[in-house]
Amino acid sequence: MFVNLKKVVSGTGVSRIFGLIRDISTTNLMGASIFHDIFVICLKIPNLFRRFFAEGALNQAFIPIYSEYEKAENERKTYAFINAVAGTLITILFIFTVLILIFAPAFIFLFAPGFYFDPFKQDISVTVLRIMFPYLSLISLVAFAGGIQNSHNKFSVPAYTPVIFNLCLIVAAILIAPMYEMPIFVLAWGVLLAGILQLLIQILPLWQIKRLPVPKINFKNSGLRRFLKLVAPAILAGGIIQINLLVDTIFASLLETGSPTWLYVSDRLIQFPMGIFAIAIGTVLLPTLSKLDLKNEKIKFIQSVHKGQRFVIFIAVPSLIGLFFCAEDLISTIFYRGAFTQIDVLNSSYSLMAFSFGLPFFMLMKVLTPAFFARKDTKTPMYVAMVSLLLNASLNYYLAFMLDFGHIGIALGSSIAALISVLILEFILYKDGFIKIKSVFNRFNIMILFSSLSLILFLNFYTNLTNFIEFSQVERFLYLSIEVIISIIIYGAVSRLILRKPIQTLFE
Repeated sequence: MFVNLKKVVSGTGVSRIFGLIRDISTTNLMGASIFHDIFVICLKIPNLFRRFFAEGALNQAFIPIYSEYEKAENERKTYAFINAVAGTLITILFIFTVLILIFAPAFIFLFAPGFYFDPFKQDISVTVLRIMFPYLSLISLVAFAGGIQNSHNKFSVPAYTPVIFNLCLIVAAILIAPMYEMPIFVLAWGVLLAGILQLLIQILPLWQIKRLPVPKINFKNSGLRRFLKLVAPAILAGGIIQINLLVDTIFASLLETGSPTWLYVSDRLIQFPMGIFAIAIGTVLLPTLSKLDLKNEKIKFIQSVHKGQRFVIFIAVPSLIGLFFCAEDLISTIFYRGAFTQIDVLNSSYSLMAFSFGLPFFMLMKVLTPAFFARKDTKTPMYVAMVSLLLNASLNYYLAFMLDFGHIGIALGSSIAALISVLILEFILYKDGFIKIKSVFNRFNIMILFSSLSLILFLNFYTNLTNFIEFSQVERFLYLSIEVIISIIIYGAVSRLILRKPIQTLFE
C-alpha cells in the first residue's frame, strides 16, 4: 500500500502545486471582486455534482463490486458490468446536464440567492454556469476511468490528470483572459476545455489494461443491479456531504462582497494537505480494503485502517499548526498581488485559521469512510452525513449571522461539524471491532505531542518577529521558505529522535 500511496501523493502533490498557481493567476486577474465570487461559486456547482456522481458515490459503490469481478477472472462478465455502468452513467449525466442548462437561473437561485436578486450578477452567473456545467459529465467519466485504473493498482494517470485542468486555467488567466473585457467568460471556457482533455487522456491507459468500456444500456446486468442498490445510499451520503458545501455557498453569497473568495482562498490552502495526503490515502485504501476477505483477513483490514489513521495524524497535526500560525504569511506570499488587496489577505487568513482546526478531522474522514464502503456498508456514512449536514447548517447560521462572525463563522462551523462526524464514525468502527484502542501513552502519541510542541514554540517565535504584509514579494518568498524548511526539520528531527527508527516504518 505504501508504494501505491507514494505514487498518488506525488501526482496529487504536483496537481496541488499547479492548483495554487491557478488560484494565484485568477485572484491576480480578478481579486476578490464580484466576478471572482461568481467564478468560484459557479465552479463549485459542477464540482459539487462531480463528487455527488463520481468520487462521492460512484467509485465507492463501483470499486468493491468491480474487485469481486476481477477476483473471479471472468472477462466476459467483467466487461458486461463496466459497459453497463458506463452506459447508465452517461445516460444519467446527459439528462441531468441538459436539465441544468435549461434551468440554470433556478440553480443560481438555489446555490447563490445573493446573486439571483441582482440582475447584473444573475445574468453573468447564468451565462458562466451554462458554459461550465458540461464539465460535470466529462469529469465524472474521468473519475469512473480512474476507479477502474485504481482497481488495477494503476494510480499515476488518475493522480496526475488534474494537472491538465490547472494548466488550462493558468494559460487562460495569464495569456488569454486579460485581452478580453469580461475575462470571467474566458476562464469558463477554459474549464470546459480542461474537462475534454482530461477525458481524452484516459483512453490509452484503459486500453492498455484492456478495460476500455463500450457503453451499453443493460439494466438486466446483475452487477449493475447490485451497483445501483449500493450506490443509492452512497449517493445520499455523498449528496448530503455536498449539500454541506451548498449550505456554505448559500450563506457566503448572503455575506459581504468578497466573502466567497476569502473562503475559497482559505479552503484551497486547506485542500493542499487534504489532496496530497488524505485523499491520496483514501484513494489507495478503498481498493486495498475491498480486496481483503473479512472472514480470513480481518486483522489485515484493521491494520490497514490503523496505518491510514496514523499516517493522516502524523501529517494533519503539523499541518494544523502550520496553517494556524502561518495563515497570514502563506496568503500574503501566495495571493497578495494584483487585484488581491491587503484586506483580502487579512480576511482570508482569519477563515484559514478557523478551517485549520477542522483539518485533522476533514482528513480522517477520507480514511474512515473507505472502511465502511469496502464492506459494502453505504448506509452508515449516509446517516453520519445527515447529522453533519444539520449540525453544519445550524452552526453556520448561528456563528455567521447570530454571533456576526461572518465568513469566519462558516469556516468554524464546518470544522466543528467535521469533528463530531469523525467521533461518530470512530465510535461505530470501534463498536464493530474494526478499530482497536491501545494505551494513550504509546510512543506514537508521545512523538506527536513533543514534535507538535516544538513546532508551536518555533512558529510562535518566528511569526512574532516577522510582518509579511510589509515585505516585498521576494522577501516574503525567502522568509516563508525559511519558515517552512525549519518547521519540517524540527518536526521531523524531534519525531525521529523519539521514535528511534525511520519514520516510514510506521506506515509499512
